[in-house]
Amino acid sequence: MSHPTPLRSFVGGLALPVPVHALMLLNGNVFGISGFIHRAAKGSIEAAAGVAGLVLGGMLVAKLDGVAPPTLLLPGYQVAASGFLVGLGTKLSNGCTSGHMVCGLSRFSLRSFAATLSFFTTGVITAHLFHGDLPAAGSLDWTLGTDGQKYLLAQAIPFAASILLYAFGRQGKPKRRTEGSPPPPPLTEEATLVNKSSQAHSTTPSNNANEGESNPPQRLLRTLGFLTTGVQFALALTLSNLIDPIRVISFLLLPFHRAFDPSLGFLAAGAMPLGILLYHRFRGGETPRLGGPWSIPKAGTVDLKLVGGAAIFGVGWGLAGVCPGPGLVNLGRAIVGGGDVSRFAIWLAALVFGGLMV
Repeated sequence: MSHPTPLRSFVGGLALPVPVHALMLLNGNVFGISGFIHRAAKGSIEAAAGVAGLVLGGMLVAKLDGVAPPTLLLPGYQVAASGFLVGLGTKLSNGCTSGHMVCGLSRFSLRSFAATLSFFTTGVITAHLFHGDLPAAGSLDWTLGTDGQKYLLAQAIPFAASILLYAFGRQGKPKRRTEGSPPPPPLTEEATLVNKSSQAHSTTPSNNANEGESNPPQRLLRTLGFLTTGVQFALALTLSNLIDPIRVISFLLLPFHRAFDPSLGFLAAGAMPLGILLYHRFRGGETPRLGGPWSIPKAGTVDLKLVGGAAIFGVGWGLAGVCPGPGLVNLGRAIVGGGDVSRFAIWLAALVFGGLMV
C-alpha cells in the first residue's frame, strides 16, 4: 500500500531544479541522467562522474536512514526487459524524465513536450496492463516524514561544493571578431552531425564551433561539477519519495484507480515553476563558468524517432516504475543498506545494453 506524501514530494520537487541549474551554470550541460549513463558507457569521464554522484548520493541516503530500497517485485526477465526498453527508448529520444520532463519542459521545449506526452501515455497503458491489481492507496501523509528533514539539510553539503566550484571557475568571454578579420570556419559535416546528436544532453558544442578557444574547459573542476550536482540531485529525489517504484506506478494508474498516488504530481508542481524561473531569468551569459561549450539545445525537430523512442521508454518505465535516476540512487542505497543489489544491477546493465543497440 502506498501512502501519498504531497508535502514531501512538493518540497523535493522544489529542490530538484537547484542541482539541475547548477550543472547548467557550471558546465553548460543538461542534467539528463540517461545521457550520463549512455556517455559513461562509451568512456566519458564527466558523464561517469554524474553517474557516480547519483550512486554516492544513494549511499549517503542509506547511511542517513539505514533502510534498504524496496525490492523490484518483478520476475528477473521483466526487470531486464524494463531496463532494456528504458535504455533503448532514452537513446532514441535523447532523454528521460530528467532530461525531457524536468529540464526540457522548463525550457518550453516542443521536443520535450512531445516526448513527455509520449512516454506518459505508454507508461499509463503499461501500468494498467501489468499492475492494475495494486491495492488501494493509504491516507495522505502531510509531513516530511522521519527522514525528510535529513535529506533536505544534507543537500547543503553538495550545494556548498557547487558554490565553491563556481567561485574557483574562470569564466571565459566570447571572442569578438574585429572589422576586416576573416569569419570563423564553417562547421564540418562531422561536427554538424555531432551538434545534432547533442539535442538533449551531449557535452559536445551546440552553439559555437570556436567557443572552446575563448573558454577552455577546466576538466577537473567540470568533473567535480558533475559529481557534486549528482549527489545533490540524488538527495532531492529521495526527499521527493519518487525513488519508490510502487509510488511511481501508482501515479501512472491515474485518479480513477483505487491505488492512485498523486505524489509525482506534487513533485512536478514544485519543480516546474522554479525550473522555468531559473532557466529563463538566471542563466547568465550562456558561457559555462568551468569552461567548455554551452550545450543547452535551443530548438529541434519533433520526429518519429523522438516520439517512438519516448514511447518505448514509457513502456519500460511503466513496467518496473524505475527510470535512470531512481535506478542509480537505489543501487547506491542497496549497496550500503543491504538491499537486493542484483535486481538494480540487472536493470542498469540492461539499460546500458539497450542504449548500445542504437
